[in-house]
Amino acid sequence: MVHTFKLHELKLALDVESGALHILDEPAFFAVKLLNQGFSAQQVQAELQEKFDDKTATETWAEIEDLKTKGLLFSPKRPLNLATDGAIKALCLHLAHECNLRCKYCFADKGHYGGTRGLMPLETAYAAVDFLLQNSKDRRHCEIDFFGGEPLLNFSVMQKTIAYGRRKAARLGKVLKFTVTTNAFDLSPDVIQYLNDEEISVVLSLDGRQEVHDAMRVKPDGSGSWQEVLQNCKTVVAGRNYNNYYLRGTYTRHNLDFTEDVKEMYRHGFKLLSLEPAVLAPESEYALRVEDLPAILAEYEKLANQIWEWEEQGEQVYFFHFELDLHQGPCAKKRALGCGAGSSYLAVTPDGKLYPCHQFAGEDGFCVGDVFSGIKTDEILQRFQTVDSVEKDACRDCFARFFCGGGCHAAAWFQNGNLNIPYDYGCRLHRKRVECGLYIQAKRALAKMNR
Repeated sequence: MVHTFKLHELKLALDVESGALHILDEPAFFAVKLLNQGFSAQQVQAELQEKFDDKTATETWAEIEDLKTKGLLFSPKRPLNLATDGAIKALCLHLAHECNLRCKYCFADKGHYGGTRGLMPLETAYAAVDFLLQNSKDRRHCEIDFFGGEPLLNFSVMQKTIAYGRRKAARLGKVLKFTVTTNAFDLSPDVIQYLNDEEISVVLSLDGRQEVHDAMRVKPDGSGSWQEVLQNCKTVVAGRNYNNYYLRGTYTRHNLDFTEDVKEMYRHGFKLLSLEPAVLAPESEYALRVEDLPAILAEYEKLANQIWEWEEQGEQVYFFHFELDLHQGPCAKKRALGCGAGSSYLAVTPDGKLYPCHQFAGEDGFCVGDVFSGIKTDEILQRFQTVDSVEKDACRDCFARFFCGGGCHAAAWFQNGNLNIPYDYGCRLHRKRVECGLYIQAKRALAKMNR
C-alpha cells in the first residue's frame, strides 16, 4: 500500500509496509497515483508518454521499478506476529482523585472520576510497585506514571513511592522510570526542586494563550490559572535545563486557531510541545464538530509550516504528534499494538483497583483486579490484547495504521461503545498529523542534501 499526498510545496509518497518516504517530482507523483488507482504497468507507461516526453517517461518508470525491486515502493504486506509475553511494563498510579482546578473539558469529572474524592494511601502505592515488578517478567525497564486529578496533592506519597520503587527495582536488577502529569498550578519551590533533582519526567499542562487557558483551566472560584501555571512551568523547565519535559495543551472548538497557542508556548521559551484535541460528548459546547474538520486540518498544515520555519531559523521545536521516526522507531509489532492499554499498561485507582488505562478508571465492567491480590479476570485483558491496527476493519486500509496502533481504546469505547470501532473523528485528525510529520521529515531530508 502506498499513500500519496501533497502538502505545501511537496509531493510525497509513503510506502506503508516498508515505512519508506519518497519525495516525488511531478511525473513520478503522477505515475504512482495511477498505480495506486489500479492502472497496469503498461497503462501507466502509456499515460506517462502521453503527458510527458519519452525520456522523462522512461526514466520515471525505471526509478519506480528500481524502488519496487528494493522493497521500498508497493512492498508486500509484512507478516506480523502480535503475540505478547503478558508482561506488565507500565502502571499509571492515580495518586489523587482530587484536583485543585476545575477544568471545563476534564474527562475525569474534575478529578474524581465520578466517584469519591481521595488520595492514594502509601501502602497501596507500595503494593502497586510490587505488582509491577512482579508482573514485568524479564523486562528490565519499567515505568510508573503519577496521575490524577492532581497527583502532586499527594506529594509525600509520591516521594516515598519513588524511593521505595528505586530500591526494590535495583535489588531485582530492574530500572524504574517515573513521570508525573501535573497542572502546574500550585507548585512549591520544594516540590519543583525535588522533581528536578530526582530527574522525574514531567508533563505540564498549559493551553497556550492566556485567554484560551483561563477560559478552560479555572480555579474552584472560577478565575483563571494562567499566570501561576505559566510561571511554575518556566521555573520547572529552566531548572532542568529545558529537557525531560513536555508542555501539553488541549484545544476545543473555541480555539481552532491553535497554531497561535503553540506560538505562545514558544514565545515563553518552551520547545517540547503537545496539543491534544478535547474528546467530549457531542452536546458539549466545547466539543469538536464535523463542520470544524476543514479548519482543523488546515490548521495542522499551518502548524507544520510554522514548525519548519522555526527549524530553518535554527530553533528546534518538537511537536509531539509530528515527530515520526521512520528509521529508528518502534518495531512494526509495537506500532501495531499501540499504547499497550489493557495489555502491557494498566491504571491503578486510589483504592488499588486495576483498570486497562486511566480513562477507564471507575467504569463498570472494566476492573481487572487489584494490586493486592493481582489480576482476577483475564477476559477483559484479552479483549484489549486482541484490539490492534491489524484486526480492526477501519484500520486495514489506513495508511497511518503503523503510527497509531488502532487509535485510543478509550475514545473508541466512549464514543462508539465498541473497542473494535475506532473514533473516526480522532482518526481523521491523526491522519493529518501523520502527513504533517512526514512533511517535516521530508523537509529535513532535503535540508541535509542542501536542496
